[in-house]
Amino acid sequence: MASDVQAPGGPETPEGPGEPGEPAAHASESTFTVIVAASANLGIAAAKAVAGVISGSSAMLSEAAHSVADTVTELMLLVSLKSGERPADEDHPLGYGGARYLWALLAAVATFVGGGVFAVYDGIHTLTHGEEPGDPLVAYVVLAIAFLLEGFSLRTGLKQARGEAARFGVHFKHYLRHTPDTAVKAVVLEDTAALAGLLLAAGGLLGGQLTGSGVWDGIASLCIGVLLVYVAWVLGRSNAELLIGKPMPRHMRNEVRALLLAEPQVEGVLELTTLVQGPSEVLVAAKVDFRDMSSAAEIEWACDRLERRLRERFPAIRRVYLDPTPGTQAAGGSPAASSR
Repeated sequence: MASDVQAPGGPETPEGPGEPGEPAAHASESTFTVIVAASANLGIAAAKAVAGVISGSSAMLSEAAHSVADTVTELMLLVSLKSGERPADEDHPLGYGGARYLWALLAAVATFVGGGVFAVYDGIHTLTHGEEPGDPLVAYVVLAIAFLLEGFSLRTGLKQARGEAARFGVHFKHYLRHTPDTAVKAVVLEDTAALAGLLLAAGGLLGGQLTGSGVWDGIASLCIGVLLVYVAWVLGRSNAELLIGKPMPRHMRNEVRALLLAEPQVEGVLELTTLVQGPSEVLVAAKVDFRDMSSAAEIEWACDRLERRLRERFPAIRRVYLDPTPGTQAAGGSPAASSR
């Protein structure tokens, strides 16, 4: 018996790290977080570019490229959020959840190319060709303003991430590492990297001001580039895993299996497949061995009960597919079960 309608509301559940949250208000909260980050970075990018030209600082120019990359990244994240919200249709019966991670992966590439590669190149160019330090006053002012704006953007992302972590009853770092909401993860990581980059740029400016050498500025630019490459790698890996197909966490799969086995009409679960399709969307499919003496009507009612129990326990489960399968069809002719 299969179902693909949206999951009804259910009680709050301690779903745990890396687990999709409830659909209600989640997408709108993520959208607000991304919009705040994009708005802050757009103005910061222009200010940094002007300050970089006036001060002659390669680190400031690298920071300008950093903010431009962050702005492009967040615009792509907005596209990903809207793309993933589209309902299932005839051409895409399982919905558009994968589009969210595709655009988020492209956003990570933008961070790598637009920010990381440019900053590394600019740092190497400064170290090999030198630069004439200009007036750093404007750069210091821009860095201070940018720090405040980036801090506000980071605060918004942290507020949402910590709220989600508290609702699931897990540690913040554990939630951030495993959450399928990669849009919020991107904002938190990129804004954290932005604040670190601002401190590095300020250090490069100060070093050049005290020594009269552009070496410090070049080193700062290189460090900013390496930092951005690392952030892009972390985000790219997270989105790639979800695009390839990531299951529910093991303890959740075990609980799903236990709920299926708790049904009196069920003899065994031969195969269990789960798939995270979005922060608030999970698919569950299982080959179930029902009691041989069960009638067709009893199996239908059992499937209906199981579907309701799974959704009540995990509101993010949106689609449930149960396939009645004789136990002899299990691997090796035994009821050995598999789970993924």
